[in-house]
Amino acid sequence: MQPNFISIPIGYTFSFNESLWFLNRNFDDCLHSVSTNLVRKALLINNKPLLLEIAQKNDSLQIEILSGDYQNEDESEISAYIIEWLDLDRDVSFFYKLLNSDERLSYMTLSFAGLRLVGIPDLFEALCWGIIGQQINLTFAYKLKRRLVEKYGTQMEFENEAYHIFPSCEVLAKADLQDLKAMQFSSKKAEYIIGLAQIFTDGKLSKGILKLLPDVAARQKALTSIKGIGVWTANYALMKCLKEQTSIPYGDTGLMQALFTHQIIEHKKDYAPVEKFFTNFEGWESYLVFYLWRSLAKNDQLDNSSKGQIDSAF
Repeated sequence: MQPNFISIPIGYTFSFNESLWFLNRNFDDCLHSVSTNLVRKALLINNKPLLLEIAQKNDSLQIEILSGDYQNEDESEISAYIIEWLDLDRDVSFFYKLLNSDERLSYMTLSFAGLRLVGIPDLFEALCWGIIGQQINLTFAYKLKRRLVEKYGTQMEFENEAYHIFPSCEVLAKADLQDLKAMQFSSKKAEYIIGLAQIFTDGKLSKGILKLLPDVAARQKALTSIKGIGVWTANYALMKCLKEQTSIPYGDTGLMQALFTHQIIEHKKDYAPVEKFFTNFEGWESYLVFYLWRSLAKNDQLDNSSKGQIDSAF
């Protein structure tokens, strides 16, 4: 196969190294592979599996298609995915002005310069991941995710390495509950994931359907009406998939720890001042949450033993 390359210009303030840090963090994420200065990821593009290698070259990201039946018409969909995934088209300069206006947070504009809200463009995957991570530690959540993906997802082989694509809703809708329990999913989580897959397969929910709803509250209501999706999971998915800028996962233990560390709240259970604090960052609430989560690992160390929500996995 002859090499195929796509180039995406990098505008505004963007750090590919910060994106790579987020995608790595020493966790066993089976949906991409990070090595020095690059990331490899398998995607389903126009119903075809393609393996991409993404690296920075001067003022652009260069995407090489390493494997798969790539056609020129695939370029626009690949570019759109990468731009959405890494939030490349967002100008964060006003957000940085807001950070600089608070002396407790101003260091972030230098320490985390160019960090973007790395998303999960597929709504079904984002919701499944939110369900998987409920009430377990992050390391175990990644193990469950790998077991699910390796059994039900699409696999590509390249240079003796396996690369995976998250299972489709059609496949998981037909999954056997006992198989998921054998992977150590709880009965409830297995039911939630299969039930969610059936809702997507039946066309009752999709990213497009959510976007047509009039506002964030309506989207939250649509998601929380589904078994297994609470307010935290709904806000997490809206932030990571639809890039809703006002999504705040209230009660998230990682967020509360970061607010406490920055002396924004006096106690980790002190929820009342949180909403008031976020009014200073109107329109950038999700980005502030993301940067506060990032602050939990300023020394590139994460405590992945804590219980609760996905905590600082963001």
